[in-house]
Amino acid sequence: MWPNKLGIVLVCACSAGLLAAPAQAEKADRSKPINLESDRMHVDDANKISVFEGKVVMTQGTLTIHADKVTLRQDKDGYQYGTAIGNPATFRQKRDGANGYIDGAADRIEYNGKADRVEFFNHAWLKREPADEVRGNYISYDAPTEYFTVTGGGSTAPGASVSPDDRVHAVIQPRTSTEGAGKAPAPGAPKR
Repeated sequence: MWPNKLGIVLVCACSAGLLAAPAQAEKADRSKPINLESDRMHVDDANKISVFEGKVVMTQGTLTIHADKVTLRQDKDGYQYGTAIGNPATFRQKRDGANGYIDGAADRIEYNGKADRVEFFNHAWLKREPADEVRGNYISYDAPTEYFTVTGGGSTAPGASVSPDDRVHAVIQPRTSTEGAGKAPAPGAPKR
């Protein structure tokens, strides 16, 4: 089902996109049931479309998605597609094998199961605890190639003025490393 796949891909998007050490979705979440709550639900079985509206809460293990509206669709080949719309639509999921969570939000989040791609539209941000964060107007993550793109919302026309809010913002915390601790410097290396 789409929510399971979305959670896995969203977390991969966050961890890869923030240029941080590898982090994956909580693996145990995959085997948990998916729970959906909303004010209304409409199902079109003939076209394989389900629409959940009004304070939608989707959970699966540690994955939680909040949206005003979630539309789930399956094509004839069994690929899953989904759109979460909110003011903003948000998600949170525990990182596998690490203390902390991945959080993200956008006005619209779209998942394409055939292409294995997640896109975040308008006021998008992703954060990995404790403080790595990226913001932009559009964020795209292609899972098979692990290619991640963030763009601002300003005009790309030559000479156009761009406000600070139209630019991509990233905060990447330094990583601590114990590699090399206690070793003598290499011959010819400067002493500290």
